Amino acid sequence: MSTIKTVAVAGASGNLGPSIVKQLLEDGFKVTVLTRKGSSHTFPPSVEVAEVDYESPETLVEALQGQDAVVSAVGFAGLKQQLRLIDAAVEAGVKRFVPSEFGSDAENEAANALPPFRPKKAAADVLAHEAAAGRITYTLVSTGPFLDMALAHGLFLNLKAKTANLWNGGGKTFSTTTVAGTAKAISGVLLHPEETKNRNVHVRSASVSQNGLLEKAKKALGADGWTVHAASTDDALKKAYASLETGEIDRLSFITTVIWDEKYGSDFKNVDNELLGVHELSDAELQSLVDSLAK
Repeated sequence: MSTIKTVAVAGASGNLGPSIVKQLLEDGFKVTVLTRKGSSHTFPPSVEVAEVDYESPETLVEALQGQDAVVSAVGFAGLKQQLRLIDAAVEAGVKRFVPSEFGSDAENEAANALPPFRPKKAAADVLAHEAAAGRITYTLVSTGPFLDMALAHGLFLNLKAKTANLWNGGGKTFSTTTVAGTAKAISGVLLHPEETKNRNVHVRSASVSQNGLLEKAKKALGADGWTVHAASTDDALKKAYASLETGEIDRLSFITTVIWDEKYGSDFKNVDNELLGVHELSDAELQSLVDSLAK
């Protein structure tokens, strides 16, 4: 496959997008960000900005002309729009599409069947169909939850309040990747287009358990004053499905279940770190990360 040089990024102003743009620029790619009309977000001077309207497919096709790859970093709210972006990428002759698949194992059918993840599976299915017809190539990037973001926002445990909900005993090991590590993986995919063609890649910054993270948090903050609760993913899943009956969606309970229930494959057995240049943290480096976030 020919070299990828130009990359369009959707969702460049979100939680993950700025790190992706930064890494792509550092690795020598020419980057264009797709923004909605009237957006006030600013980007580095070397980045081109293309205004698009997801309700107007022709604006997407026009913006993607001359792009070798598209990286989608849209959040849950924008996942359904990926299908329009994929259609436009195919029409524009884009070579590689990296969808917003980051998080759970893209090959785990149990996770894919859960309501928040169904739009991701729909995008993956469309890409596989288009790839089989020779119209585009794709790569899915499975990272597990974002390590630094999850620690900062209390998903794994709450460093600020010194509280922890230990799911299913807290001993379940799971794979997790930093935001920077995720960006490195995405750029690595585009630097190795043939090796990553039409498949799912797995990466991780660490393989950890809640109990292990709690131990590190106690080293950072002291062992006293912690409040620890036992929690069950069975209860979380029931709560999540109950929320659907009210017209809402409790994404956090679904995500919690995927991370800490054994059936959803959150502990990756084989990873592509070496190929993609993603560093796996040593125990000391993980402790330093927890220390920095605990301040």
